[in-house]
Amino acid sequence: MGSDMGKIVISTNVSLDGVVQDPDGGEGSAVGGWFARSAGKDLEAWADVEHEEARRAEALLLGRRSDEWFAERWASRQGDWADRLNSLPKYVVTSTLDQARWGNAVIVKGDVVQEISKLRRVIAGDLVVYGSGRLCRTLLENDLVDELRLFIFPVILGAGQRLLGEITERKPLRLMDTRTVGESLVLATYQPARNL
Repeated sequence: MGSDMGKIVISTNVSLDGVVQDPDGGEGSAVGGWFARSAGKDLEAWADVEHEEARRAEALLLGRRSDEWFAERWASRQGDWADRLNSLPKYVVTSTLDQARWGNAVIVKGDVVQEISKLRRVIAGDLVVYGSGRLCRTLLENDLVDELRLFIFPVILGAGQRLLGEITERKPLRLMDTRTVGESLVLATYQPARNL
């Protein structure tokens, strides 16, 4: 991959058993609300890392439901981090919407793999994917992910939608970095090991 190409980065919060569903409890699911409860006082350190990631990102790539989720929680917020997220260019993958909910967004329709491959060529820098489980799986299945950043929270939920639950073939990864954030969170960064 040339250095002038964009880098697609999946950045997500997961439980120790890989669940990404309903972190704030807003969906009312049985597993909901695990994010704040299991992070406790480490949330401030988590926020610092996420804010820095947003500062370094060139754009966000989201599925339709995640566009809605983030718009509800961030569009009206104030402050440096919110200003950065709200002002970043966003690409929303959807077959049903003509307009995204979160501001500064372009709708991506048609052949997802083709369209995102094009985006990768026109954006130099990190194209960060938040949430967007179905989109993440499509990107992984089609070898379009350049980096996976998993914020691992110290809780086992035992049920719920997993980020990597439905990948159809083996995807070897190489661990690039781990760091402890606060006292109990782990940020693990992987890159595909495409030659293994």
